[in-house]
Amino acid sequence: MTKPAVTKETGLRHFIAAASYSWAGFLRVLKEAAFRQELGFFIVSIAALALVGATGGEIVVAVLLFLGLFSMEAMNTAVEEVIDRISPEISIVGKHAKDLGSFAVTCMIAACCLYLGFVLGKHLFFGSG
Repeated sequence: MTKPAVTKETGLRHFIAAASYSWAGFLRVLKEAAFRQELGFFIVSIAALALVGATGGEIVVAVLLFLGLFSMEAMNTAVEEVIDRISPEISIVGKHAKDLGSFAVTCMIAACCLYLGFVLGKHLFFGSG
């Protein structure tokens, strides 16, 4: 019987290992200019929501939308890295994969913008009610 190539951790060790992988992923995506811009957009957006008196619930929804954006950006970066690794030459399939990842990120940016526009507009032009 052969030994497995990778030993899976269980219990608390699994949690610690998963957290370290997530931290490494965060550090990797932080190198992407697009992610840093989205992070700046997040900070400005939360500050704007607080300034107009958005409710806690409205801020929580915004945070959830931005977490979706950040995860989509991370997945897009992962797709780009895998495509560049397995197909360094220009290929239509690789282009399609990268374009689809970009579209997914764009959809999340649009969702964030629409929600922010709605909440900010509601508080600025119609009061908090």
